[in-house]
Amino acid sequence: MELFTPDFGLIFWMFVSFGVLFFILWKWAWPAIMKGVDSRADLIDKGVLYAQNAKEQLDNARQEAEKYLDEARRRQADMLREADKMKTEIIEEAREAARREAKKEMDAAQVAIQQARKEAQQSFCDEVSAFALDIAAKVVRNQLADEKAQTKLVDSLIDEMETSN
Repeated sequence: MELFTPDFGLIFWMFVSFGVLFFILWKWAWPAIMKGVDSRADLIDKGVLYAQNAKEQLDNARQEAEKYLDEARRRQADMLREADKMKTEIIEEAREAARREAKKEMDAAQVAIQQARKEAQQSFCDEVSAFALDIAAKVVRNQLADEKAQTKLVDSLIDEMETSN
């Protein structure tokens, strides 16, 4: 039971050793412990601030990325509209060029047809004239077989030439 009823000397020396230990801890260990706790608290506060700043930067980066994505989508839509417009213009230009070329070909074909028609008419006229001359030559030969008819024809031609001059 001596453990539960300590002696006065034991209590005295326990208080003295406690006082010395308390003084040593108070003089040297307590400031180091408090300095460590304060630095740890500062580190934790800085970490919290850093995390808050990082969160704000992340939010800003997300907003900026969203803004860039919206701008990119808008530009893409503009490019698609411009490409569609250019496609339509190119198609219209090609159609117009095809129309002009077709009209040019049609005009050239009409000119060629008219030229061929004129040549055919001229050829027809030349053939008709040649037939008429052949027929006239045959008729005149038959009629001019005698000398009286020849003289009469020459006189009439001379009279016609004189009247026309």
